[in-house]
Amino acid sequence: MITRRSGYLSLSADPAPAATEQLQREGYVVLPGVLSPAETKALGEDIERVFEEYPPDERVPGLAAEHWVPFRYEMLNRSEACQRAVAHPSILQVIEPLLGEDCHVIANTAWRQPEAESDHGGRFWHIDSGPHVPRDPAVAWDERIPYPVFAVAAHLFIWDCPIEAGATGIIPGSHTSGQAPPVDRMGDDDLEWREQGAVPVVAAAGDVALFVSDVWHRRLASGPHGPGRFFLQCHYGRRDLAQRLRPTSAANHLSPEAVARAQTKRERTLIGLHRPFFYDG
Repeated sequence: MITRRSGYLSLSADPAPAATEQLQREGYVVLPGVLSPAETKALGEDIERVFEEYPPDERVPGLAAEHWVPFRYEMLNRSEACQRAVAHPSILQVIEPLLGEDCHVIANTAWRQPEAESDHGGRFWHIDSGPHVPRDPAVAWDERIPYPVFAVAAHLFIWDCPIEAGATGIIPGSHTSGQAPPVDRMGDDDLEWREQGAVPVVAAAGDVALFVSDVWHRRLASGPHGPGRFFLQCHYGRRDLAQRLRPTSAANHLSPEAVARAQTKRERTLIGLHRPFFYDG
């Protein structure tokens, strides 16, 4: 566990919640009943309003328009209810011991997925970013060193999410592998890490699921009569990670002259103009 009380990060001797311990150890945890039924209903209604008022955010050229329909980005900019929800103390008290008290929101997306499968890449095994500490698989991690966490995703469920809904599958402990999932097994239902297979993250409306960005995860296959999924996603990152609420083409620190001078791809990425990827589309 870490803290930032003197300007620099340091180890914290304060006790951490059991949910924090599980999140660091296994890479995920479900917090039951974070939002009351009334809060969940109000949050869902305001997210529905955003879906009605804002068109899909098409951030990557070349993808079919249908790809973007189930999502709306930068939700805390568009909804007071979303901004309040992602600041819920029950979430912060779990993630702050891993990310620091000055961690911040780096992405905030609403998902409203129908029963049918979409073409979204989340149906394949992936990590959200990193791995943040890439490591040769033959080199074991020294268990005396708590595995560092740089970013955590939260799913705030508006609807119940049984396994039939195409719940997210997590492979516990895989965030400590220092590896991305094997490319040749991205669609493999039987993928394991250290003989541990996937665990479905099932939840009820009002629950919040947290998972480390480096953990191997995917959307599992939905059942024939699954209800679909409706949740607010929020990624929290250490202070040192850049926010990704908007693409760098829209939110940057650059003058028009600096942008005009950057002609090649590397010149653009060097000054901070990146193609949207995980977190930002």
